[in-house]
Amino acid sequence: MTCRSLQVNSQEEWQNASQWLKDRAKSSSEVEAKVSEIIARVQNEGDAALIAYTSQFDCHDFKSPLCLTEHEISLAAASIPPEDRDRIYRAADNIRAFHENQKEKSWFITQSDGTILGQRVLPVDAVGLYVPGGQGGNTPLISTLLMNAIPAQTAGVTRIAICTPPRKDGTINPHILAAAHLLGIEEIYRVGGAWSIAALAYGTESIAPVDVIAGPGNIFVTTAKRLVQGKVGIDMIAGPSEVLVLADGSANLEYLAADLLSQAEHDPLASAIVITTDKHLADDLPAELDRQCATLPRAEIASRSLQDWGAVVLVPTMKLAIDIANAIAPEHLEVATRNPWAILPSIRHAGAIFLGHNSPEPLGDYYAGPNHVLPTMGTARFSEALSVQTFCKKSSIIAASPSFLNASIEDVAALARLEGLEAHARSVEVRSQH
Repeated sequence: MTCRSLQVNSQEEWQNASQWLKDRAKSSSEVEAKVSEIIARVQNEGDAALIAYTSQFDCHDFKSPLCLTEHEISLAAASIPPEDRDRIYRAADNIRAFHENQKEKSWFITQSDGTILGQRVLPVDAVGLYVPGGQGGNTPLISTLLMNAIPAQTAGVTRIAICTPPRKDGTINPHILAAAHLLGIEEIYRVGGAWSIAALAYGTESIAPVDVIAGPGNIFVTTAKRLVQGKVGIDMIAGPSEVLVLADGSANLEYLAADLLSQAEHDPLASAIVITTDKHLADDLPAELDRQCATLPRAEIASRSLQDWGAVVLVPTMKLAIDIANAIAPEHLEVATRNPWAILPSIRHAGAIFLGHNSPEPLGDYYAGPNHVLPTMGTARFSEALSVQTFCKKSSIIAASPSFLNASIEDVAALARLEGLEAHARSVEVRSQH
């Protein structure tokens, strides 16, 4: 395995040296065409299309019903080891405690003339969650379910529907069902892929449409979410995973390599970069990455990721390291320095920030509490983690007093006529005649 080693002395040099990263953002018109066809078929054929696609890609002799029964869910939940159930409980408690602090309240202000203005915050009525199967259902993405469902529940959403692809035998991994059972979610469908996103957006005989769709997936699922956005809300358009680490001489070489590999093993398109001011660390890290990578079950994936999208970047100052980090705007940013809190005020763009040598990214993925559904591919410049707000909507409230209306009529009418909207002007003026 060969991981890029770069020495960069300015932001201009970084811009020239980092052109290779831009290729991660390439999209495929071929994928979009296929997904458009899938969406149209689901709209026209409903459940029949879902069964056909599921039979083709997931379970050869798949048959309806799509929806699991409450009894099937509870049986599966009871079948997992008690220690696994306890771990899910503890992770869920941490995630819920964090998201409870994100809740926003409706508010009202009363002006001196009696006019009342305000904002009302309400949850959406229905949410659809996509939970990937994970290697044919053998690596259940429990954390994905928890990270999406708990914020929706905290927001107050009353209907949560889960779509997840079945295994080859038509069943769902019991760990997924146990997590749903723990959360009290009973609407679970044995269907995945882009066709499940279409079903959640437009509805079929078995699946009622939702208001917001959340959850990660492959390029087909992600493209489907992008194409149905507007018909429904979505959490975000997420790309492959990425981590960037800022490190000085206090960083532990073994820790750094392990943290970079924790992202590289996700996907050949995952990106793992360390930017350091320490030459010894920069010189020694590639060999430590090779040593640890060779022992991983997913060594081939991690190796490909590091070859194509990984880098060890040596810079003269931490200021330059921070400037490059802000330019990249990574999904995960680890600050492995002597005084990470001193660096935090300078970090402007990152999905999640992990401070200090005891805050590895996987701690956030599974357990600490903050959400692991994060903006990727530089979108942290303008977007944020999935949160309680993802599943809420806000309405403005206006209750004008007679005196406020009368004092405003002339200004409102004049502004309306400047825009050529005579009926707007008359709407306020007519009230001055009574």
